[in-house]
Amino acid sequence: MKLSADLKAFSDRLGHGFERPETLIRAVTHSSMMSPHRDDNQRLEFLGDRVLGLVMAEALLKADPTAPEGLLAPRYNALVRREACADVARQIDLGAVLKLGRSEMKSGGRRKEALLADAMEAVIAAVYQDGGFAAARDVILRLWGARITDVADDARDAKTALQEWAQGRGEVPPQYVEVARIGPDHQPVFTMEVRLASGATEQATAGSKRHAEQAAAAALLKKVGA
Repeated sequence: MKLSADLKAFSDRLGHGFERPETLIRAVTHSSMMSPHRDDNQRLEFLGDRVLGLVMAEALLKADPTAPEGLLAPRYNALVRREACADVARQIDLGAVLKLGRSEMKSGGRRKEALLADAMEAVIAAVYQDGGFAAARDVILRLWGARITDVADDARDAKTALQEWAQGRGEVPPQYVEVARIGPDHQPVFTMEVRLASGATEQATAGSKRHAEQAAAAALLKKVGA
């Protein structure tokens, strides 16, 4: 089996030549394309998540040999979370080679953060199965690059930080409310508001509820001086 021209170009961007091209083909096949003759990438996502986690844990220990677990954990979470995986997927234009069903394509699947993040994990698993752990580690470290050394000392996401700040003051957890949604179904834009029991609020707008919530939480953290 040979890779198509677009998958060969993607393999070059990834930096790994596949001895078993079928592993890459499976990694870029979304469940919306599954059939009795075609496997999807869901099981590879599961494996890739674990491979990525091990590589990142090892890399963080090496990057800062004296850091306590309390600092390593949030750094680790920042590097393996959905946003980071999707960002790397965009970096290598993974969305362009995904095999999607018609409905997923119509709904803008090539740009969906969750779909890109899952596919990135599946691709990592494909490299691991094809070339072993060393090959997967090389690909991950190259693609994540300076993210590993530049990750913030306190890399908690803004929603987590805001919740911990509120709970530390005896308040109930922040509430998130969708206040507006515009744009077509395949490319919506959300405005989310975060509210504290004290009455403090902030709003933010983004292409996903998750991003808008994170941005609103970050703005509110700044507003309350946390």
